[in-house]
Amino acid sequence: MRLAVSNIALPPFGGAAEFEKLAAFGIDGLEIAPSRRWEDTWHGLSAGDVEALRSEAEECGLTIVGLHSLFFDHPDLGLFRDRTTRAASLDFLTHLSGVCRDLGGHTLIWGGGRRRGQMPLDQARDEARSFITELCRRIEDHGTCICFEPLGPNDSDFINSTYDALALAQDIDHRAFAVQLDAKALVDNGEARRGTFDDVAARLVHFHANEPGLGVLGTSGTVDHAAFGDWLRNLDYSGFVSLEQRQLNDAAPFDDIERSLMLMKRCYG
Repeated sequence: MRLAVSNIALPPFGGAAEFEKLAAFGIDGLEIAPSRRWEDTWHGLSAGDVEALRSEAEECGLTIVGLHSLFFDHPDLGLFRDRTTRAASLDFLTHLSGVCRDLGGHTLIWGGGRRRGQMPLDQARDEARSFITELCRRIEDHGTCICFEPLGPNDSDFINSTYDALALAQDIDHRAFAVQLDAKALVDNGEARRGTFDDVAARLVHFHANEPGLGVLGTSGTVDHAAFGDWLRNLDYSGFVSLEQRQLNDAAPFDDIERSLMLMKRCYG
């Protein structure tokens, strides 16, 4: 396993100075929430902006893993929208896939932006299948991979289980759509057991190490990171484990990052 940190733990719009500090902790990767780096993540984002980020990371010895928090600055987009917004959402995700590719990344983790509301579950599954199938056709030459993040019921009302995400991935059966696991969601959904990891092994491409509220790892007492690390090792998982932790201390953000990375290295290193 390789360790990464999401830039949501860093001051917004940061760059090389922050990346150097991360690299000094001995990690390999950087996961990007686009709106945490750029004020305009779509039409105003230039190829030069993307190349600058990649260069800053690589010069510090960091590999960009991929993107997450995809719709944070575009809450109008996502699944289960009207026809016009659906088309715009496909265009936006295709754009982000190209950004991910140009950054040298692989995974795009889809968390928010998929509430079905009053839509029946079967209809929602059909719409998601149609949407993702079309998206996969658009991005299959990018070398990237979309994953629905299985979230707890407080965070989403669609794909609330690892097995929901797995079933959809098996149904679509395309290399551009796979499975991601999220530590706090495994606990929220009652799926924090070795069998869950074994069942998704063939399609697992990314793992978020986090806590409820995205706090410092180990502070909630509810997430067994040591067990999760053991279960990933049992799979010979060679992908990234990414720290998903919000910026908790504006004055000294790296103090909290260091605390979490100490635990990450013990449990997932």
